[in-house]
Amino acid sequence: MKKRRNILVLHGPNLNLLGEREPAVYGRKTLAELNRSLVAHAARLGLSLRIFQRNGEGELLDLLHRHRRWADGVLINPGAYAHYSYALRDGLAAVDLPAVEVHLSDIRKRESWRRVSVTAESCRAMTAGKGFRSYLEGLTRLAREL
Repeated sequence: MKKRRNILVLHGPNLNLLGEREPAVYGRKTLAELNRSLVAHAARLGLSLRIFQRNGEGELLDLLHRHRRWADGVLINPGAYAHYSYALRDGLAAVDLPAVEVHLSDIRKRESWRRVSVTAESCRAMTAGKGFRSYLEGLTRLAREL
């Protein structure tokens, strides 16, 4: 029997406001709906998930550290931290797990300060601009790598 792979899913700042926050950019679906989609897709891929949303940079790092031995991979939407959090970038490198960065909007087509992701340097891939599908594609990518 194949070993079930474990994926740590980290939603960064403001993602708790999905469905309310800038719906023209991020859509009208909620974080709960996104998480249900992730759980269903993970089941099809034979993955187990632990899903967390935190607004604080240190809280995201603490979760990454706490679950590093359980997880086989990380799916992360660092939100605005993607653009300047060297601490989160270093944390991803330190745990040395395959990681995929995801963004609901296409950061390459937004404000100039959003176009660079420092956290992506510690990830195997990035999927952006596809709404919820960014997450689903990122999860599929991790499943293939594991």
